[in-house]
Order: sequence, then structure tokens, then C-alpha cells
Amino acid sequence: MLGFTGALAAGLMTSVGAVPVLFGRAPSRATRDMFLGFAAGVMLAASFFSLIIPAIDAAAKTFGDGAIPAGIACLGILSGMIAVHLMNELLPHEHFTSGREGPEAASLRRVWLFVIAITIHNFPEGLAVGVGFGAHGFEGGLPLAIGIGLQNAPEGLAVAVALLGEGYSRLRAVAIAALTGMIEPLGGLVGAGIISVSAPLLPWGLSFAAGAMLYVISHEIIPETHRSGHQNKATLGLAVGLVVMLFLDVWLA
Repeated sequence: MLGFTGALAAGLMTSVGAVPVLFGRAPSRATRDMFLGFAAGVMLAASFFSLIIPAIDAAAKTFGDGAIPAGIACLGILSGMIAVHLMNELLPHEHFTSGREGPEAASLRRVWLFVIAITIHNFPEGLAVGVGFGAHGFEGGLPLAIGIGLQNAPEGLAVAVALLGEGYSRLRAVAIAALTGMIEPLGGLVGAGIISVSAPLLPWGLSFAAGAMLYVISHEIIPETHRSGHQNKATLGLAVGLVVMLFLDVWLA
């Protein structure tokens, strides 16, 4: 329940981030890229400090220091990256900037292709929050839930603004942006459930969730923030997001 509730709270921050679209003019592209850079920084720090390092520590308690804990972490990271890559390849979806990816899906409406794309990217975030709660309880999951929630807010704003640009009404853009965050509670439930049932899976689950998030950072978020020539602001946002998540992780956990 902690994993589900924490991931739900983080997912709801997507709708909070989209709300300003209802009341004012959308922020500039440079500002949105800086916010997305912040999201990437939060996810990057969470991947290492909240997932990969605890995965190595958990494996070391069973196998001792040496190559085995490091090997488990490496294999788990690669498995998470491969899993998200396969979802990208096998599920039809669409990005507003790069267009359609995955199998041909002419029968699907564009809005649903986009929802599938966001689902692919939000599920690993919910998984990470759930794994954090399942592995170390409230102290282990709270920094992740706060960090992922913080990065979901600019992501929700970016989705709503992109939908506005495609001709959707303000209310519908905010509603769709909010719905894209609702896959995260499912990921949280899956992650917490697997880790709670089988303790030996703990290092694998932590590193798998980290790999899934790292793939999203590299494949989607950073290229998107650099696409329009705002890489300096995006890098500033990434730096701020990274240190904020690092501070939260050390302080709260």
C-alpha cells in the first residue's frame, strides 16, 4: 500500500504541473526545456543514489564484497534498459516532435498513440517508487516519491502545452496530461509487490528500475531538451534537479 500510495502521489503531480495551462499563457520553450532538464536531473540522481547504490549494498549482504554485487547491479540496469527499449519497439506510440515509433498503427487515433508513449515512460518511474518502498519502507520510498513527484510537474506542463499546440482545448489538455500520470500507481504496486514477496529479488528490482529510468533520460528527455538550442538552460535545470534529489535522499533517508 505504501508503494501504491507513494506512486499515486507522485503521479498526481503530473496534473498539478499541467494546471497553470488553465489560467495563463504557456511558458516559453526555453523555460519548458529547463524544467525538463530539472526532471532529468532528479531522475538521474534517483537512479544512482536511491536505486543503484542500495542495490549493490543489498547484494553485498548476501554475496559479500566483490564482483558479484557489481555484476548483479550491471545486469539489472541493462535488463531495465532493454525492457523499456522493447516496449518502445513493440508498442505503437507517437511523440509530438519525433513522430510515430513502433509498429504501424494507422487505426489508432493520434491522442492514444501519445498516451501509450507517456505510459511507456511513466511506468518505470512508478516502478522505482514502489521498489523503494518495498525495499526499505517509508524511509526508502519517501525520497523517491518526492523526487519523482517534483520531476512529474514539469513533465505534466510539457505534455499539456504540447497538446495545446495540437489544437486541444485547455481543459482537455490538462485532463489528458493528468491521466498520463495515473500509470505510476500501477508501477508502484508491481514494484513494491515483487520486492515484498521475494527478498532475493531486491537488488535486481532496484537496479532494473534504475536502468529503466536511465533509458528514458537518455532516449527521450535529454534529446528533447536539446532539440531547440536551449541546452544551456536544460543543463542548468539538470544540475539543479540532481542536487535537489541528492539533498532529499541524504536528508530523508
